[in-house]
Amino acid sequence: MNVLALAKGFVRFWYAFLIGDDWKIAVSVVAVLLVGVVAVLAGAAPGGLLAALLGLLLMGGFAVALLLDVGRRGRR
Repeated sequence: MNVLALAKGFVRFWYAFLIGDDWKIAVSVVAVLLVGVVAVLAGAAPGGLLAALLGLLLMGGFAVALLLDVGRRGRR
């Protein structure tokens, strides 16, 4: 099997797996993870409160993505 074909299939799989149908949700997940990493590196104690705040941020990112999609459909 061709190495280039394997690499192409590998990239396609991970793109479809991570991005999927809605790139906005994938971006919000990555952004929340980055916020969490920065918070821990800045000295925030990793624990329940930080996890709850990051969970709220993730739900907010999902809500924004959903509102953008619903608003776009309403303008058609």
